Amino acid sequence: MSSFVLAVSTMVGTIVGAGIFGIPYVVTISGVVPSIFYFFLIGAVVALLHLFFGEVCLRTSGKHRLVGYAQMYLGSWGKLASTLILVFVLLGTLLAYLILVGDFAQIIFEKISLPLVLVPILFSIVALVFVLLGRRLITKVEFFTNIAFLVAIGLLFLFALPHLHWSNFALPFIDMPSLSNLFLPFGVFLFAFIGFEAVPEVMSFLRDTHAFSSLKKVLIASSIAAGLFFFLFAFAVLGVSGANTSPDAFSGLLPFLGETIISFGAIFGILVIADSFLVLGNYLKNSLRHDFSIPTIPAALLALGTPLALFLLGLREFIGVISIVGGVFGAVEGVLIVLIFQAAKVKGDRTPEYSIKVPSPVLFLIAILLVGGAAATLLL
Repeated sequence: MSSFVLAVSTMVGTIVGAGIFGIPYVVTISGVVPSIFYFFLIGAVVALLHLFFGEVCLRTSGKHRLVGYAQMYLGSWGKLASTLILVFVLLGTLLAYLILVGDFAQIIFEKISLPLVLVPILFSIVALVFVLLGRRLITKVEFFTNIAFLVAIGLLFLFALPHLHWSNFALPFIDMPSLSNLFLPFGVFLFAFIGFEAVPEVMSFLRDTHAFSSLKKVLIASSIAAGLFFFLFAFAVLGVSGANTSPDAFSGLLPFLGETIISFGAIFGILVIADSFLVLGNYLKNSLRHDFSIPTIPAALLALGTPLALFLLGLREFIGVISIVGGVFGAVEGVLIVLIFQAAKVKGDRTPEYSIKVPSPVLFLIAILLVGGAAATLLL
C-alpha cells in the first residue's frame, strides 16, 4: 500500500471521530441552509489551518508537536497557552467520547436492567490498561477499529437508503428558540473537522518513507475525504429520522431501522470511540509526563480519570460539550496555529516542500472568525 494512502488514512482516522455523530442533530436545530454555510466555511478554514501547520512542520528541523512549535516560535507564553489549550481540548474530547459510550450502551442494553453508568466506568478502566501498556499495542487496535468504522458507516448508509424520505430534508431555514442555535454549528463543525494532532505524525511518517512532497496533497485529500464522510453520514441519518434526529444520531433511528441494526451500529460506534479514546488518552498522558513532569501512572490516571469524574458529576450533554470544546478551545488552538505559521515563515530553519502564500488580511480574518465564534459560543 502506498505511503500516500496510509498517510491519508491516518489523517482521516484522526479527523473523523465523535464529532460526526453530532452533525445531523445540529442541522435539525439550526436549519439546512445555515448548516451548509458552516459546513463549507469551517471545512475550508480548518483545511487551511492543517496546511499552515503542515508548513510549520516542514519549515522546522527535528520532531516536535504543537507545544514544541509554540515554544520555539512564540516563546514561553506560547508554550504555556498551547499546553493548557491542548489539555482542555483533550479532556473535553475524552469526556465527549464517554458520553457517547453511555448513550450507545443505553441502546445496546436497553432491555437489560443494568446501571448504565457502569459501562463508561468499565470502558475507562480497560482504556487505562491499554494506555499504561503503551502506544505500540494501541496502534494495532487502531488499525482494526478504523476498518470497523468504515464498514459500519457503509452498512448504515445501505440500510438507511430504503427508508430515506426527501420530506425529511424540508427543515426550516432557521428553527431556533434563541439566537444561540444560529451559532451552534460553529463549535460542532469545528470539533468535527479538526485533526491538528495528526499533522506532525503524518509528516514524520512521510519523512520516513521519503515522501515529504506529498504532505500538501495528503492534507487536502484528507479534508475532502472527511467532509464526504460527514456529508454521507448526515444525509443518511437526516433522510431517515428528519426532525426526530437525536443528539447521538443513532437513538433517533431506532423507530425506523429497528433494534438489531441500530444496536449493531452502536457496537461499532463504541469500537470507533475506543480507537480515538485510546489514542487521545495516550497523547494526554504523554503531555502530562513531558510538559508537567508527572510520573507515568499518575499521568495516566489523571488523563483518563478526569473525564470519568466529570461524567460521573453529571456533565453528559454531548452537543454542549463538543460545542464548547470545538467552539472555544479548538478556536483558540486555531489562532495559535495562525500565529505560529506567521512566525515560522520568518524563523523557520529549513526550506519547506510547499509554501502557502496567504495575504496578512486573510490570516487576520481567519483569526477574527475563530475569536468571534469562540465569543459567540461562550456568550450565547
